[in-house]
Amino acid sequence: MPGPAGGDFLEEEAGSTCLPTEQRWAQHEPFCPWLLGERCRRRVPGRGAVAGLAGGRPGQEGAAGEAMQEAITITEQPVSISVPVGYSFTLRCRAKGSTLLQYQWFCQHQSDCHQIPGATNPDLPIIAEQTQLYTCRVNDLYRNAVFSDWVKVEVHQCVARGLPPRLWRGEPVIILNPMEQRVEVGKPLQLQCAAMGVPAPCYQWYRNGNLLEQHKRKKLWITHAKVSDSGTYLCCASNSHGEHWTNAVDVHVGTCVSEKFFATGKIALLVGNNHYQHHPNLMAPVKDVFELSRLLEQLGFQVVSLLDLNKAEMATAVSQFLQLLEKGVYAIFYYAGHGYEHLGRNYMVPVDAPQPYSPENCISVQRILQKMQQQQTALNIILLDTCRKWYNPGRALSQVQPLEPWGNTVYGYATSEDAEAYELQDGEFSSGIFMKYLKKHILKEKKVTHMLEDVLEDIGRDPLVTGKQVMEIKHTLKEARSLTDPICPSGAGAERWGHSHEPLSRTLTFPCGARAELRFLRLFSNLMSVCAKLQAPPAHVTATRLLLCQPPEMEAVAMQRESRLDHVETLLASVYKREELDCVFQLCGLQKIQ
Repeated sequence: MPGPAGGDFLEEEAGSTCLPTEQRWAQHEPFCPWLLGERCRRRVPGRGAVAGLAGGRPGQEGAAGEAMQEAITITEQPVSISVPVGYSFTLRCRAKGSTLLQYQWFCQHQSDCHQIPGATNPDLPIIAEQTQLYTCRVNDLYRNAVFSDWVKVEVHQCVARGLPPRLWRGEPVIILNPMEQRVEVGKPLQLQCAAMGVPAPCYQWYRNGNLLEQHKRKKLWITHAKVSDSGTYLCCASNSHGEHWTNAVDVHVGTCVSEKFFATGKIALLVGNNHYQHHPNLMAPVKDVFELSRLLEQLGFQVVSLLDLNKAEMATAVSQFLQLLEKGVYAIFYYAGHGYEHLGRNYMVPVDAPQPYSPENCISVQRILQKMQQQQTALNIILLDTCRKWYNPGRALSQVQPLEPWGNTVYGYATSEDAEAYELQDGEFSSGIFMKYLKKHILKEKKVTHMLEDVLEDIGRDPLVTGKQVMEIKHTLKEARSLTDPICPSGAGAERWGHSHEPLSRTLTFPCGARAELRFLRLFSNLMSVCAKLQAPPAHVTATRLLLCQPPEMEAVAMQRESRLDHVETLLASVYKREELDCVFQLCGLQKIQ
């Protein structure tokens, strides 16, 4: 019985039957115990393997040998398949000959090859349980025999829920996507994918859109990687029913490979809601958002920090944030303000949300995270510094699909389920308990989840919130990624995030000769302080007074010193020298200006 070509056939990819048949058979001519000790002829391409039981040795030529070869012809070969465990399928073999034909199926698992009892029909129904090889022997009444091609039934024991689809016709279905790789020059590069299909799919790899002629298996292997091997890779799995493509992944060779992990960019959106129209005002978000933005900037993040957003403004900010996320990016979304939880869903309350809370007037955190995942980021972090009291048990939930199991997501909750998050007075300012300890640990070089565990432990030891507030961490982080990981940029999109244009300082000279320096200071992305300082007056000027006036076109966003944003000005004074604040004018709500 002709055996499978080479000892590595069991390890071959599901699409190996797409290789030329001669290549797979030419190296192997095993002993065939099922043919009474005779040695089998090599397979004749297109005809199956022929054996004459009445005489003739391999290699004999002539009219008798040719007559035996023509006696039986395989007209339909079985096909290899790649299916989930439990899948039912029928292998088919058809032949024609000058007499009545008899069929017998054989299977091989690892090195054990045996006849299948009772498998004497042209069709072999099977229920996929483990990966095996199959072949069929066809005999005629003259004791001539021919073997079909060996085929592989590849069985996948672990397949994602919902695969294959209910009305599956056998078209390729990707069940394993390649992963991003970072490789040193000269080291091996391996990418792997897998697909189900009936027939089993063939594979073809591409780099930067160009076909890689030598890479036609589900494992791409380059023994010694070169810098020129860097690029974006993807693979096409195809069979007679169609084709399906894997996700595209980036391969970096010789760049930043000394670091275990790196980000292609770091982007953060911080939102703090303080002044509510229909709910109690808060104090801590102002300082918390400011301090976190400064710390993240030290870590290389491009940060946008926004105060007091209504629902439309929050949705716009999130949308613009999501547009800049891409493969390899570390993304952080932080929210401080009113919030609530309902059946495991978390909602942020915009400043214009009416009483009572309801999902249609709030922003779903899970929906934001789902969209972050769709951008194929390397790390997604959601930090919620908000209450999680259960609310609105009778209201419908927002429609959110389950998160993909990509192992790159971290939730940091300031408090546990059905509990409140507390503020405390910290000198001149109010600060959240969560931020008090987060800023202590966030710059440390350790896995994100380990850093948050240190924060959790510190909060647990704080006597002010013992029995009231306990931080909670949820994550699927499978890699030891840290916020301190280096950045190896791959695009320019993130450079635009967080880099607003501040007007340059200028000096104004008045007709009387007095001079004033005008400075523009930005503590938040949507709040600017205009500061003026008088310079020494000319000798003929005996007294000066400086006023900053509100232009009519800025009525919607301008707030003067007497406004409710005194705590912002106090924060400003703590950052910049007090003598620079002779006259201050606050421009708030800059997101309202198009």
